[in-house]
Amino acid sequence: MSTRDAPAAETTPPGDDGLPWYVAPLPTWLEDLALRLAWVIAAVNFAGTAFGFWYYRFQLADTPLAAWVLVPDSPVATLFIALSLTAYKLDWEADWLHALAFFGCLKLGLWTPFVQLVVNGQGALWWGMYWFLVVSHFGMAVEAFVIHRYATFSLPAVGVALAWYGGNDLVDYFLRVLDGPHHTALRAELGAGAARHSLYAHDLAAACAVALTMLATFLALATRVSYLQRAD
Repeated sequence: MSTRDAPAAETTPPGDDGLPWYVAPLPTWLEDLALRLAWVIAAVNFAGTAFGFWYYRFQLADTPLAAWVLVPDSPVATLFIALSLTAYKLDWEADWLHALAFFGCLKLGLWTPFVQLVVNGQGALWWGMYWFLVVSHFGMAVEAFVIHRYATFSLPAVGVALAWYGGNDLVDYFLRVLDGPHHTALRAELGAGAARHSLYAHDLAAACAVALTMLATFLALATRVSYLQRAD
């Protein structure tokens, strides 16, 4: 059984774990509500994934096909959480998927608002789209903190998530692979029709991405340790 306290098929969500506030900052009632609406939230994230790939269509058109999986980080993160919630509802063993969903939603849910508000600014982007990107991505970070209710964050699962998102950091900002870097196009980097990766905007985005990967790793492992301590 993939959940710790109750079968996923039951109407009652898994029990509140009583974790430290920094790994479970949401109120219990909000966690419970999210788990009861898991199918709805999964559907919203599947729709967000489709929208995200549409949003990245121009960047993907200039990216080698083999590198497509490296570019649309936010749509991949919403796909992970949609599949994670689906696995929870169907009671599938998929702790590696839950870890990927946690890392992806926390990282991209905080990285994108930081980049939009601090690095890019609104610029020529329509204000409605600008604030939609900020608010919707912050919502991804919020939903990441529901996953601990049905995931165990085993060491192999955290290792898979760290390898994926740590590897993405490398090819997004530091290594030239398949005509990279492959990070989300930054408006603050654009000049003379091409991205200039030597700008400070690139360094800010890279530093935030690496810091958030580290944060996700710490929180996932802290959650795991808290569960083990309660089991003793």
